[in-house]
Amino acid sequence: MARFPFLRLVLLLFTLSCTQASGLGLGGVPLHDLPAATIRIGGHPVRALLATTQPEHETGLMFRERLPENEGMLFVYETAKVRCMWMKNTLIPLTAAFLDADGRILNLEDMAPGTTQSHCSAGPVLYVLEMNRGWFERRGLGAGVSVDLSEIGTAR
Repeated sequence: MARFPFLRLVLLLFTLSCTQASGLGLGGVPLHDLPAATIRIGGHPVRALLATTQPEHETGLMFRERLPENEGMLFVYETAKVRCMWMKNTLIPLTAAFLDADGRILNLEDMAPGTTQSHCSAGPVLYVLEMNRGWFERRGLGAGVSVDLSEIGTAR
C-alpha cells in the first residue's frame, strides 16, 4: 500500500467517517452518550457532560459541530495538578475554565478550533469546564468565581 498514498488517505478518511457516523469518537468513546449533571456558575445553570475516563478526556468535544448555549463538558480528574488542554479535531471555539478541588475558577483560557497549542491551568486543578467561547465573559464570570459541583456525584 506504500505505493498508493492516495488509497491510504481514502481508507483513513473512510475509517474516520465510519467512526463519526457511528456516534463514536476516537478510541470508541461515544460523543453524545456521556452522563450529564447540572452545575451552577454564579447562579447560571449549565448542563455539563462528564468526561471521567482517560479515553473520554482524550476525545472531549472533538468532531462536534455545535454546542448548545448552556451546555459544556466537565473533565473530572482523580488528582489535582496543572492541566493543559488543546483543540485538535475540535471544530468549535471554546473557553476552558480551570477549577481547583473546591470548584473555584483559577483561570480562563480562550481556545481556537483545530489547534494543538496548549492552554494550561494557573495551578493544580481537579476539573476543567469547556464552554462555548465567550460564555463566561458574557456573564461577567472569571477567576475566583465558585462553581457548584454538588450534583456531579448523582449524574445520569
